[in-house]
Amino acid sequence: MVLNLAAYRFVPIADPDALALRLRARAEAGALRGSILVAPEGINLFLAGSDAGIDGFVAWLREDPRFDAIPARYSRSDAQPFARLKVKRKREIISFRREDASPLDARAPAVAPRTLARWIAQGRDDAGRRLVLLDTRNREEVRHGTFERAATLPIDRFTDLPEAVLAQRDVLDGATVVSFCTGGIRCEKAALWMRANGFADVLQLEGGILNYFEQVGGAGYDGACFVFDERVALDPALRPVGAHAARADDVPPARSNR
Repeated sequence: MVLNLAAYRFVPIADPDALALRLRARAEAGALRGSILVAPEGINLFLAGSDAGIDGFVAWLREDPRFDAIPARYSRSDAQPFARLKVKRKREIISFRREDASPLDARAPAVAPRTLARWIAQGRDDAGRRLVLLDTRNREEVRHGTFERAATLPIDRFTDLPEAVLAQRDVLDGATVVSFCTGGIRCEKAALWMRANGFADVLQLEGGILNYFEQVGGAGYDGACFVFDERVALDPALRPVGAHAARADDVPPARSNR
């Protein structure tokens, strides 16, 4: 069985090129494959390998004070879902190109998965306000699954989100809006941009859909969550449903966010 890791952290990186080299060397030492993105605003990781390789990489990464509390999301697959290791230096770990959405300047308030599950069940937040779940992913990802009755956007790139959100202002105004995405990166930027542009009551789902699956399962969710590798998508039990699916009776218990 292969252990898969998803992790990101928005934090100032003064040495992105040097850090990229160090991350590559450590991932190669652990025989890991996947993608590592490094930018002045932080890092984004999707890696897969043996338990020892992944555990060693995460322990090493957390020795750096910038990443000592980086959340890690784990899942399993029968086969290695990545063909090789890619390490890229980027301007942003997720391209948005909006100066009023930098997580280095502020962070939008977040809602925990269990709290959101309760809000979904009761149809409103704890203050009795109307609840709108806003999917910040593109239409191809949404096709694999999303929260029931979520507001979705007709976008193909994350940079298209602002215009699409403004077109739905009538739906979003007056509601408690919870932005969500795969692992938390896009919904974090989207929530910041929305709060800076007149949407006062916007939260982000802490850790995105993958954290929701880990903490809650599939309550209120319809389908699977698209991921960016050969597994294609994960079901609410974090089992692959694509080319490299893990058999249900072979999947070990879920690992905690250590």
